[in-house]
Amino acid sequence: MNIYEISDSEFKKEITASRELKMFPAGTVILDMNSYVNYIPLVMSGSVKVVRTEEDGREILLYYLTPGESCISSILSGLTQGTSKVKAVVEEDAEILMLSLPKAKEWLTKYPEWSTFVFELYQKRFEDLVNMVNSIAFQKVDARLLYLLDQKSKLYKSKELSVTHQQLADELGITREAVSRVLKQIETEGKIKLSRNKITLM
Repeated sequence: MNIYEISDSEFKKEITASRELKMFPAGTVILDMNSYVNYIPLVMSGSVKVVRTEEDGREILLYYLTPGESCISSILSGLTQGTSKVKAVVEEDAEILMLSLPKAKEWLTKYPEWSTFVFELYQKRFEDLVNMVNSIAFQKVDARLLYLLDQKSKLYKSKELSVTHQQLADELGITREAVSRVLKQIETEGKIKLSRNKITLM
């Protein structure tokens, strides 16, 4: 379920009344590691990537947020008044609803559709994390890299991706040299075509 599938008219009225709509350019950090969550971000357009960052600066991509979705980590941290365990960065220019924390908590008991949305979002993100752990533990780098490129292709709705080797390395949590080497290997297999700061899926 995403937020667009919620049909309760009274709930939709409350969302409209309690929201703050903002535009964020690509690259904006809307939620940082160890910060307190002051609102629930709900993506209306564009996309947001959610990553885990370590003290040495390394990070790994956990999942993307697309229109109609929110960040379950933000919801859980906000509702429990804890600090964020992830960082959320705008991937594509995004329009985001900043939902009130008190209202989001109240809606859990007031509107069954909101509760369903939160629980289904939790299940989806848990499955994403399980897949990510399996990928790191059991898949070779080439399979992980191809999966990431496929994710980006679906996100941008294009086979042609404007992305650097360093960006891919950061999202996979490996070195740029390893990414460049594996990309060359995948290219020789005829699965992609490389050009300057651009990768085309075949």
